Amino acid sequence: MRDEEILKRIRKGDETALQYLYKHNYRMILRLIVKNNGTESEAQDIFQDALILFWENVRKPDFTLTSKISTYLYSVCQNLWLKELKKKSRIADKDIPEDTLTDTQSWEREEKIKIMQTCIAKLGELCRKILQYYYFDELSMQDIADKLGLANAESAKSKKYKCKKELDEIIKAHFTTKDLLD
Repeated sequence: MRDEEILKRIRKGDETALQYLYKHNYRMILRLIVKNNGTESEAQDIFQDALILFWENVRKPDFTLTSKISTYLYSVCQNLWLKELKKKSRIADKDIPEDTLTDTQSWEREEKIKIMQTCIAKLGELCRKILQYYYFDELSMQDIADKLGLANAESAKSKKYKCKKELDEIIKAHFTTKDLLD
């Protein structure tokens, strides 16, 4: 079934469209949740919540889908799971005596890094390498140019700017400012 057909069916109240979406997208969501410290049961709950949200949104008259349905569902599940992890962290923190609390800022920083890595993975190979070398390996522009066979440091700098701009667009498309600032 194509995305347009699924949207039409949902707008008509045809629940077989949800069954189709579940069957064709569940494994992707299961991998996402399990890979990020979740269980199969949690993946089922998150995906069902995402499908309900999707169903409700599609049925709104002003809803416009700007990506593939699978991309939309993945993003919703990612956001729901991040919120769930934050909630779990807060609950766990309450159970631990105050003097043994771990640094929550460190945990939040790690979560933000995971978000960034997810978005960076969506970039092309050259952009991934440039941003990796610059931000994580802290190489100079000249070192990056040499390593990637670019003409000079200015070429590397220009390419880094374009890659950073592309990364910003990916982040804006998949995450809200709240996800990154909470």
